[in-house]
Amino acid sequence: MPQIVVEDLVKTYRVSERAAGIWGALRGVISRREREVHALAGISFSIEAGELVGYIGPNGAGKSSTLKILSGILVPDSGRCSVLGRTPWEERLAHVAQIGVVFGQRTQLWWDLPVIESFSLIGEIYRVKSQLLQKTLNDMIELLDLRSILDVPVRQLSLGQRMRCDLAAALLHSPPILFLDEPTIGLDAQAKLAVRDVVRGLNRERRVTVILTTHDLDDIEALCSRVILISSGKILFDGALDALRTKISPDRHLIVDLVEENAVPEDCEARLIHKDGHRATLAFDPRQVSAAELIARITKRHPVRDLFVENPPIEELIATLYRSEAS
Repeated sequence: MPQIVVEDLVKTYRVSERAAGIWGALRGVISRREREVHALAGISFSIEAGELVGYIGPNGAGKSSTLKILSGILVPDSGRCSVLGRTPWEERLAHVAQIGVVFGQRTQLWWDLPVIESFSLIGEIYRVKSQLLQKTLNDMIELLDLRSILDVPVRQLSLGQRMRCDLAAALLHSPPILFLDEPTIGLDAQAKLAVRDVVRGLNRERRVTVILTTHDLDDIEALCSRVILISSGKILFDGALDALRTKISPDRHLIVDLVEENAVPEDCEARLIHKDGHRATLAFDPRQVSAAELIARITKRHPVRDLFVENPPIEELIATLYRSEAS
């Protein structure tokens, strides 16, 4: 039985508009124009226990609205939503005790308090027994390398340190479900890797169900086997990452480092899509020609320093899908 069920969710916002300038402001006092923004236009999906799902899409697609509804923060206009058998906005207290939430743009920590005091307060709010809280806290401190910053006020933390602390705070009551909204936004490479390792470990070792929204598609490729792609409040794709690649384009890329800078590798069953100095990138369909066969033909015609085969970047695939939906 799925832990999370979403059926035909609809959420619409009314946004006020006014003309620019002082006269526009004065007219807005008397008569203000409004328009409707359809954040969610009848989306449906379900998620089983222990899944790690990437929930991706452009700005304004409806990702954060979905997570806020799943968290019980927002009430939809219509549709059904069930998380662990509960309707989030109707059973708020019981619901929040079973979920962890991290919003990358906000913090649940107290700005002027040391980190350890924020953790203690959060433990009290969730009524976690002292022994269990201490054990979970010790695990999070080791897992997220927090020991050196426990006595530092939250306002003095770097963004990466704060995100690690927010992630720990969301897990102090050992929730079976974790919602992550842009958890790596603005982080440096080292901090991103640390957050990814923690999320991967929670999912694999503790079977925590995770929904991850992010614009960093490296996060998706590193963590998620399933992706839900949303745009303009509608789900465009829901399935395995490999299936998304196949749906949009089966092509793979052969990257060749040529000995001769001016050489141009050509083949009737591949197309040159990029050439930069000695390096050339060819796209080919493995259903039409195998990588080994193509490599053999290219190396027979041109001296090669190095070569490798890879899938096209997921950014290219998603951009292609957006363009096809818009046209």
